[in-house]
Amino acid sequence: MSGRKFVIAGIGTDVGKTIASAILCEALKADYWKPVQAGKLFNKDSDIISGLTEGKIKVHPEAYPMQFAMSPYASAKREGIEIDVNKIVPPVTANTLFIELAGGIMVPLTKDIMMIDLMAKWNYPVILISKNYVGNINHTLLTCIALKDRNIPVAGIIFNGDINEDSETIIIQHSGAKLLGHIADMKPLDAASIRKQAESFKNISL
Repeated sequence: MSGRKFVIAGIGTDVGKTIASAILCEALKADYWKPVQAGKLFNKDSDIISGLTEGKIKVHPEAYPMQFAMSPYASAKREGIEIDVNKIVPPVTANTLFIELAGGIMVPLTKDIMMIDLMAKWNYPVILISKNYVGNINHTLLTCIALKDRNIPVAGIIFNGDINEDSETIIIQHSGAKLLGHIADMKPLDAASIRKQAESFKNISL
């Protein structure tokens, strides 16, 4: 029997998708998969997840690990390869699976196919990671509108970083999405801090 699958998407790059993935995997003892890794092959997000969860969760191998920190399309083009979206197939597992995307939802995988096209094909519920900064209301709501336009379900939003009640209230009100929780800044960022944050997500309703 296959477990539930969720897509971890962000409102942009470096908003905390990998940290959120580590926390959710730790909290729910779920599997992790990053289909496309563009850049940082010496310290992939999969490696970071393994370290932050002390190797206790199943990390599935990437479909396309690429060396250049660019959009998947640009990185693949520079390496002289072509991404075949039909080969990006979620692994079969009895556990819950969290799928972390590369970049935002409008990042190109190929010349003609965007990340959101792959999301629409799968139609798995999306956990959207937002970070509180100037402009995040616009970026978060535009992301929600794009997902809704493609009939992609949104399980809810997790806010990363300092709490901004005014911004978060506007986002939740206008997106209609559920607030799933908050992730505080962690210093140091290590397995112990991930375990501590995971406590508040163990009873998350998805």
